[in-house]
Amino acid sequence: MTQRTLLPLFTEGPHGSRSAATCHYRCADACFKPMPNTTDNPEFHEVAARALARRSVLKAGAAGLGALAVAGVNAAPAAAASAPAAAPAAARRGGGVGTAAFTPVKPNRSDRVVVPRGYRSDVVVKWGDRLFKNSPEFDVDSQTPQSAALQFGYNNDYVGVLPTGRNRAQLVTNHEYTDENLMFPTGRYDSATIKKIAIQSHGMSVVDIRRGRRLGSWEQVPVRSARGNRRITGTTVFTVAGPAAGEKRLRTAADPTGRKVRGTFGNCAGGTTPWGTVLSGEENFNGYFDKSGELDARYTASYARYGLTGSGSRGWSEVDPRFDLSTEPHEPFRFGWIVEVDPSDPSSSPRKQTMLGRFKHEGANVAISRGGRAVAYMGDDERGDYIYKFVSARRFDPRKGRAARRRNLQLLTEGTLYVAKFTGDGTGDGVYDGTGQWIPLTSDTKSFVPGMSVADVLIDTRLAADKVGPTKMDRPEDIEPNPVNGKVYCALTNNSNRGTSYPTDEANPLAQSQTRAELGGPLTTRSGNRNGYVLEISPGKGDHAATTFTWDLMLVCGDPDAPETYFAGYPKQQVSPISCPDNVAFDAVGNLWISTDGNQLGSHDGLFRVPVSGAKRGHVEQFLTVPTGAETCGPLISADQRSVFIAVQHPGETDGATFENPSSTWPGTDDFPRPAVVVNYLG
Repeated sequence: MTQRTLLPLFTEGPHGSRSAATCHYRCADACFKPMPNTTDNPEFHEVAARALARRSVLKAGAAGLGALAVAGVNAAPAAAASAPAAAPAAARRGGGVGTAAFTPVKPNRSDRVVVPRGYRSDVVVKWGDRLFKNSPEFDVDSQTPQSAALQFGYNNDYVGVLPTGRNRAQLVTNHEYTDENLMFPTGRYDSATIKKIAIQSHGMSVVDIRRGRRLGSWEQVPVRSARGNRRITGTTVFTVAGPAAGEKRLRTAADPTGRKVRGTFGNCAGGTTPWGTVLSGEENFNGYFDKSGELDARYTASYARYGLTGSGSRGWSEVDPRFDLSTEPHEPFRFGWIVEVDPSDPSSSPRKQTMLGRFKHEGANVAISRGGRAVAYMGDDERGDYIYKFVSARRFDPRKGRAARRRNLQLLTEGTLYVAKFTGDGTGDGVYDGTGQWIPLTSDTKSFVPGMSVADVLIDTRLAADKVGPTKMDRPEDIEPNPVNGKVYCALTNNSNRGTSYPTDEANPLAQSQTRAELGGPLTTRSGNRNGYVLEISPGKGDHAATTFTWDLMLVCGDPDAPETYFAGYPKQQVSPISCPDNVAFDAVGNLWISTDGNQLGSHDGLFRVPVSGAKRGHVEQFLTVPTGAETCGPLISADQRSVFIAVQHPGETDGATFENPSSTWPGTDDFPRPAVVVNYLG
């Protein structure tokens, strides 16, 4: 094996390539603040640390100090997943990205989407593009709240593509947050106008798309022919669904019924349901609220657990008093939900699904259990928070027709909400793995948390979960079931405090470290889970509705030459470096695709393909990188494996960048950056 030099750590931001600006605008500097979860519930890293200690002793006794790595070239691979389903004919002929060989993209810092040789990358739709016949052309010097509501929104994240015909589909994406520093020429707009435009630039977009001239390419349908386009913004009216609808904490002066909410924001990942709707997760909603006076003492514990301090810096209360916690203390209870949108009906009311609980949802993804129940997996994206799932009371109706659709649209309103507890297996077998259980929190009719009603559990889900002893995780982000092998995969992005203020366990393992002496600089030690993990969950008896599971850490990410990294036992010298997994997706043959956010290893973020079974299980290969300052979001592999969609979010969002002095001008249509959805294909 050729020994490589450890890759350099990024130094420009608090989280590797993620800038301080991104931390500020997206999550209100959450990682600089105390963790909201102050309970003594077990940490995932404690479980993994015990395994590491056992493993280190065993390896040291057998091979000396040189074998103290967690897992290396000679490590035994984790148990293989179930055999994948047969590949589609196109993939077997070598035409699909699931089976086709490509030369992995090397780590780089190019201000473009870099794809393997032979592939092309096209912009499908970008910030400001027209969606309707009455949409004005985008003009950065003439933005208005009205025009923003008729154009493609800012900072696209989740990407869903729902076929509507042989050569047509609907692209659905979230617009997570705005960066006013990059959106507006200095001095061009007054403060109130900027805030009103920002509110309309949040939310979601539904865009009609069609196949392009090249195999695998897609393009926006001209607005004169588009019938399904839709914009959902920060003021669109949502219906509140599920058991918490109408509860007093959801009632405000503007909505005394507690059943109608204006807007959605902080929308991160999502999922497409088997019945054809799209789920979107409201994540960092706490940073949108400020205060003009004292906070309501009734909600001190709840506010603290959700990071609601009234210190939000967006100042939206200047144009809408509902964002002032002192004026409207109930408004934040109306956010932090999973929202459901029906793209097939542009006139339908989007819904906030209270039965799925309220927390900082990364997203929600649905599988159908053996008994026909809809099972939604969800992560709460904060250091020290939990993984959840929901199991419907009713069964999914696979038939076509309006009656079946009406029934399926009610699946997420009744059922049981669970939170996960992980336990290490204690065998010292060289693999981070163990067992787990889903602890029930509430059904739609009965709470299982003493002293809390059904509504209490659903509105203050974090407080309810704290009481039943689940496992604290390292920022559980996207979590999705693999439709081929039936297992569930979760991206645990990172936790730089792991191993210090956060102990370690088998599911949240060892503190990683690297010294500046290794890089030619002064000596420093960096502890913690800086590069993240990918968690693999096997439902009990292969049934998503089961209340038990087994688990393993399929990937311990980072530089392959670093001793703590692990790639499901695959030879480490053959994998691409990967850091900070964020979103996951699957192709038709069951490969895992991982997008990253905040690369710590000296490269821009990217997208990676990883087989989950067979001889190549754990073989991480980088498929692309994104431009300067950007994050790779919303990966989606088309069913025919010809198209790889990604959302390029916050290009140019680096510290010190401004509209007049940008660090990126991607995608090259203007002299300032524009977030966009991109399709990549063999060209």
